[in-house]
Amino acid sequence: MADDDEIVTWWGLVIEGYLATQDKVMAEIEQRFGLAPAQFDILLRLVRTPGYQMPMTRLAKEAALSSGGFTKVADRLEAAGLIVRRPSRDDRRVTYACLSEHGKSVAERARRTCAEILRHRVLEPLGPDASKALAEAMRTLRSVNAE
Repeated sequence: MADDDEIVTWWGLVIEGYLATQDKVMAEIEQRFGLAPAQFDILLRLVRTPGYQMPMTRLAKEAALSSGGFTKVADRLEAAGLIVRRPSRDDRRVTYACLSEHGKSVAERARRTCAEILRHRVLEPLGPDASKALAEAMRTLRSVNAE
């Protein structure tokens, strides 16, 4: 059984390892594609969604952004020609964020680049078994601690 200091240290190492890795990944994505982390997250979610579109309120919630914060990110993505906003045909209250053709291209290239970076920064140092175990552990924590 871990004592108090040990378990707090373990958790601190998880956070520090995540932040150090995420900072490197996002810096490279920003350098190569000019995308801030929130912008990349939105594009990644859309490119992995069937039809490349999602209701804006759901997208904001999944990305853990406030309504106002998400609107700013969406405005920047729309101004860059990466997304378009489309009203729902079925519900006037719903607006979809949809990838444009340019947005699909950028999102696919950024996703491939992210995978390359993660292979170098996570898979190579940890190996495939530890990488998979880490992902499963984080999935478990997400599940048991979700709202």
